[in-house]
Amino acid sequence: MLKTIAMSKTTADQNKVVPLSNAPRRVSDSANFLNRELSILQFNQRVLAQSLDNSIPLLERVRYLSICSNNLDEFFEVRVAGLRHVVERRESATGPDGCSPSELLKQVYDQARQLVHEQYRLLNDVLMPALSDEKVFLPTRDQWSESELEWVRTYFRRQVAPVITPISLDLTHPFPRLVNKSLHFLLRIDGIDAFGRDLNYAVLHMPRSLSRLVEMPSDDDSPSHRVLLLSDIVQECAEDLFPGMQIKGCYQFRLTRDSDLMLDEFEAEDLAMVLQKELSSRDFGASVRLEVSAGCPKKVINFLLQKCGLTESELFEVDGPVNLNRLEQLLDIVNRADLAYEGFTPGVPSDLERGNSLIARIAERDYLLHHPYESFWPVVELVREAAADPQVLAIQQTLYRSGADSPIVEALIDAARAGKEVTAVIELRARFDEAENLMLAQRLQDAGVLVVYGVVGYKTHAKMMLVVRREKKKLKRYVHLGTGNYHMANARVYTDYSLLTSSKPIGEDVQRVFQQLTGMGTVTKLHQMWTAPFTLRDRLLRAIRREAKHAKEGGGGHIVAKMNSLTDPSIIEALYGASQAGVKIDLLVRGVCCLRPGVKGLSENITVRSIVGRFLEHSRVYYFADSGEDRLYCSSADLMERNLDRRVEACFPILQDDLKARLKSELLVDYLSDTGLSWTLLPSGQYERHTARGAPRKVQERLLKALGR
Repeated sequence: MLKTIAMSKTTADQNKVVPLSNAPRRVSDSANFLNRELSILQFNQRVLAQSLDNSIPLLERVRYLSICSNNLDEFFEVRVAGLRHVVERRESATGPDGCSPSELLKQVYDQARQLVHEQYRLLNDVLMPALSDEKVFLPTRDQWSESELEWVRTYFRRQVAPVITPISLDLTHPFPRLVNKSLHFLLRIDGIDAFGRDLNYAVLHMPRSLSRLVEMPSDDDSPSHRVLLLSDIVQECAEDLFPGMQIKGCYQFRLTRDSDLMLDEFEAEDLAMVLQKELSSRDFGASVRLEVSAGCPKKVINFLLQKCGLTESELFEVDGPVNLNRLEQLLDIVNRADLAYEGFTPGVPSDLERGNSLIARIAERDYLLHHPYESFWPVVELVREAAADPQVLAIQQTLYRSGADSPIVEALIDAARAGKEVTAVIELRARFDEAENLMLAQRLQDAGVLVVYGVVGYKTHAKMMLVVRREKKKLKRYVHLGTGNYHMANARVYTDYSLLTSSKPIGEDVQRVFQQLTGMGTVTKLHQMWTAPFTLRDRLLRAIRREAKHAKEGGGGHIVAKMNSLTDPSIIEALYGASQAGVKIDLLVRGVCCLRPGVKGLSENITVRSIVGRFLEHSRVYYFADSGEDRLYCSSADLMERNLDRRVEACFPILQDDLKARLKSELLVDYLSDTGLSWTLLPSGQYERHTARGAPRKVQERLLKALGR
């Protein structure tokens, strides 16, 4: 098992469980809340632990290492960058956990540094030897043969040197603006150049077009692979870029910058234009982290820190390549089925098979699809069929992340060209997808689609599609609601639910939500859906308190909630209150959890599990026993302040009896009985991996067998 990251004294004090007094615990005490940023780091610790699991195929274990590294990049670009702004403004306000911004920033860097150290230990001591055993070699420069060295020099001369520009540092060439997260080299140079300059330093920037992993060709049919790091190739051949000069040292480094966009939406007359302008500067935000290879001289490190405006507290010295996220390329280079997860074919309900009319089927009954175990194809096909159906009058669709080559986008374009009224509500501010969404908006507009950017100040995060069809003399609505994005690739790796329905109340609710997004008016009452920022928080709190009331009256009470993150203080306090009333509460929180479970007198009836496996657990499902009524809801919203207060979110009930029974079984039986992928959150704030006696029960494998083909 991956060792637990050591806590600083302050963190240990924060996580200390206070003994129970005769009086009930005050739910609002800061000691009852775990810190959000530290919880993010713990989630990445759980991801990294997958790299140690011998039951996982070797190349997939490398992928988990890469995912952890990529997650950590985003953590620094957004969360750490934001925290640094708070500290720089000398704001002293604390979060619900009571930790001051300055102390939290120190803890974040300390614990992130330990996590990075563990990443490289796993790479060098565990994964590299295991790869070698499978004849996948990443030889270092001292392990290259003469013939390999000759090949490297030829490769550098033909493929690398023509696309990089060495920048000498002097009065006319100041230290360049470094691109966020790009691989760079600082060279120490000795000699007099052609212009008589006595230079000391030069910088090399590696364009992202250059592959960071390069496979050397094999002379025979050997199944082995010899893969070189671009950083090693550059360090070996850098002297070729400075003829007649002597290279005293060549040191790789990488700078991470603040990548959150600073938009004043209320002042922007044209949001798309302002966003486009901001995107051009994203790669050059404030510095937040410097990574250098181990062994880099102190003088060089100090030079880089000074030029980047950072201190030693933001320095990360790493024992290997500075960009571990690029190791994911190994899966494509090696391409060995025995070292990767076995492929699968998602299932499709038999009466939704190709050739049958989806609209006709949905008119008869509701369908609940569980991706990726079940195919996303019916969702795509609903749009395609609607685009070609002469009786369909209008299609409305939200798009948060859809992908550049989405077949849903193609279907919307076809529908618009066929003369249908097509409206797309595109969220331009979907983080790190802004540029793609801007291009998507332009493409849809060019095809005649009415494009709306949502509501200023509120991200449109709801996943909704509405098809309006004329049937005889009436209009009938067909709806898709989902917990995930309209992205085909994500639907293969994220677990999400899709509801396909022609329910009249839900159809009317969805239409009213679209009217709120595209038009103006006061809050309208919905039949069955809960939406943020209007009713979702209140309805969730009511449902939680209703379970507490049932428990106090002797009727038990059970809540099961599955989500990505739980950080909202009011929801957490309500759950604490329900626990004190005797409600059994099972939480499945994949990532961030600020609730402290298992504390006597406060949360002893609450358990928190995190499922980390092959697929990213992304679905949000909320179950309330309600004295046998079994109320089940799926949602696009996590239980976070931003989702409940500053986003447009949709939470929808599952009403059909067979679908309710199935969803309840998957949630209460399959997920809660997992013994192979689950971690338990302890009262201390640390996570413990579940260890099973005998064969572990893995919920993702079970669902793949039950629902896939």
